Amino acid sequence: MGAASYFLYTTHVTEPAFEKLVAEGFERLPEWVREKIRNVALLVEDDVSPEDRKLQELQDDETLLGLYKGIPLSERGSHYGEGMTMPDTITLYKIPILECAEDEDHDVRDVVADTIWHEFFHHFGADEVKVRERERDREIGDFRRGHA
Repeated sequence: MGAASYFLYTTHVTEPAFEKLVAEGFERLPEWVREKIRNVALLVEDDVSPEDRKLQELQDDETLLGLYKGIPLSERGSHYGEGMTMPDTITLYKIPILECAEDEDHDVRDVVADTIWHEFFHHFGADEVKVRERERDREIGDFRRGHA
């Protein structure tokens, strides 16, 4: 794909088209992983909110591609889910993902899928260090330089 068409593809993705990429990225998770996911809402926002930027202690030149919020499966006790339990959330940030794909010359579908994998690994209880180790093992995430 030429540079001009790649630029248009990555920077001009409509909301429905991006949501389709997210659904496809989720389907790229192994079936055994998808079967273990419990009480998680997968959301799309244009960009990281000022509140989340502050909570994540992001510098002006840093951003997030995605963010997991919730109680990881490894920390849920026997009383988890009793009464009203709001779902955990994984939010994917459209603008940073598209910019990352463009800046690093990666297919946006791979950036979306790898971001979903990264955030769901947090859902299973892995901290950032463990997630990054697994990304190196899987040889993914090299586009994450400069992106948390």
